[in-house]
Amino acid sequence: MAKSLFICSILLLLNSFLSFRSSATNLAYSTPFDRWFFKVFGDENIKSVHNGTVAKISLDQKTGSEFVSSDIFLHGYFSASIKLPRNQDTAGVVVAFFTMNQDIYSRNQDEATFEFLGNVKGKEWVVQTNIHGNTTIRNSTSKGREERYTLWFDPSADFHKYSILWTENHIIFYVDDVPIRLFMRTKAIGNYFITSPMYVYGSIRDGSDWATDGGKQKVDYKYAPFTAAFSELILLGCPADPIDLKPYCIDEDPWEKKVPTGLTRKEITQMRRFRHKFMTYSYCFDKERYPVTPPECFVDGREMEPPQNFDPVVFGGDPVEK
Repeated sequence: MAKSLFICSILLLLNSFLSFRSSATNLAYSTPFDRWFFKVFGDENIKSVHNGTVAKISLDQKTGSEFVSSDIFLHGYFSASIKLPRNQDTAGVVVAFFTMNQDIYSRNQDEATFEFLGNVKGKEWVVQTNIHGNTTIRNSTSKGREERYTLWFDPSADFHKYSILWTENHIIFYVDDVPIRLFMRTKAIGNYFITSPMYVYGSIRDGSDWATDGGKQKVDYKYAPFTAAFSELILLGCPADPIDLKPYCIDEDPWEKKVPTGLTRKEITQMRRFRHKFMTYSYCFDKERYPVTPPECFVDGREMEPPQNFDPVVFGGDPVEK
């Protein structure tokens, strides 16, 4: 009975999104890489090409690479068109596009992430989304909210658009403007929602200890370098002061007018179809990690059964921190 009431309340919240406009398309707000991003590590493996419109980042036996936005944001729409490494074997390789606060809050991690997990020859890339809200860094594997999917295209053959919309009340992940995941803020999840300002990152790393088959498949550096390309980087959000972390949005030109604010009925249908067909793992069904189902699960009552292609995930250790 309690679960039914909870689901009904969540569905009411979901239906409330229908009154908002939503269109993730035609956002012509690309951000020049050289002007708005800094190199974090692996400087020699980060190349800005095509007049700063494309950033190529590489992983070799010496190092991976990472870049970060010059501004920190409290809420926003962040997007990148990404082309993944097209190597014969990409097992253990992890490409990521994410928002995170780790450099400021070393003890409590807020993060919303796209992670692209390489695979052995003949198998497709795996896409993982993850959310951390007020999570200690060392508990990130046990306390993550991971979902994994396959895609309807080869992400290494061409550029495809990956976007994260983060507002005060919800987080939406998009692939080529198709919503694939909605994470809503409710009373039930308490402080497990992102509330602190975050930077925007892009990276490529060695995830041999966890990314492919729970760490069984390692990076084979005979196929190195592994190179990912980022283009059409979009940072539309409310910048925050780097000292007091308070937002200083320009009221005359609010970023919310330029981005989606919710999901239309059509987009909710698209999301349901994607998740039914392409989702292979959700923490909501992982009884080993979560014997008690987390309260934010099952926003849609039709998702109370595991995906038809459910594949239990064995997580290795956390990625090695650089």
